[in-house]
Amino acid sequence: MNMFKATKAKTVKDYLRSVPDEQRETMEFLHEFIQRTAPSLKPYFATNMLGYGSFPYKNYKKEMIEWPTIGLASRKNSVSLYVCAVVNGKYIVETHKNDLGNVRVGKSCISLKTVSDLNLESLKDVLKAAEENPGLAEGGGTTK
Repeated sequence: MNMFKATKAKTVKDYLRSVPDEQRETMEFLHEFIQRTAPSLKPYFATNMLGYGSFPYKNYKKEMIEWPTIGLASRKNSVSLYVCAVVNGKYIVETHKNDLGNVRVGKSCISLKTVSDLNLESLKDVLKAAEENPGLAEGGGTTK
């Protein structure tokens, strides 16, 4: 089952145009913010979300694929940032959870309603660390 809302988009621009009006400003801001903060992580359309950079990852079929270092997705009631990056065996998002603002945080996911919910300086630290440390914990793929 795909956890992302299906879209007919095939490009970054198509995806951003397809985002609901109430999320578009947040999505566009984050898209630009990610590119400014982590410029080596090039944006692309990745199966129902935007991806930034990638690393090799062995999926559940035991196939090696390229997985986004950062993902940005429009969800039904929120915008989600997925940050696949680990330092010292811990997900970067999880280690910054108390500093990210009024957002929901999982191991590698940040969910928010609007940009004003985020502590942008803390997010900048997370994105820069992701640029340097892409991958997953516990046997996931990594470029390092």
